[in-house]
Amino acid sequence: MTHALDPARHWLAAGITGIARSREWDAVVAVEAPGQLGDEVAFVALADGRVLREEGSSIDVEPLVSALRGAIGPPYRAFGVRKPELWTVGAVAIVVVELGEDPGGDEIEVVRRADGMSVRVDGRPTAPPLPELERLGEARAPEYVVRARRLEGALYEVEVEPL
Repeated sequence: MTHALDPARHWLAAGITGIARSREWDAVVAVEAPGQLGDEVAFVALADGRVLREEGSSIDVEPLVSALRGAIGPPYRAFGVRKPELWTVGAVAIVVVELGEDPGGDEIEVVRRADGMSVRVDGRPTAPPLPELERLGEARAPEYVVRARRLEGALYEVEVEPL
């Protein structure tokens, strides 16, 4: 005797939720890059053409950056993995902001709620305003969280979430 799944009762058991899977990459390419040493690379491509390597510093990322041209514009964060003959590279668009004043840390969180604002730098409460980050949050929602992570010097990768 066979039992058929009743979709009304076994919706989740069947793996069908109706909720779209979040997109992990904005662009994915495969590229030949012969002679490269290493199996993984992570980097950030900036709008001014600079590339900041985060992992795989011995790998020449120029062939990977060239392969992504036309699929995604900078700034973006990319991760590449070498398969036997090819590199597969995924990239996701990011927001990069240059801060006017150094906040004195690498991780920043700005939270605006109806009852006020809090700013934390490297997990410690701080008082200095960060107008560049506040403007990004205000453009998204009246109440928000802005998280920023230092890329290099005064450049920070920023994420904004409404509350």
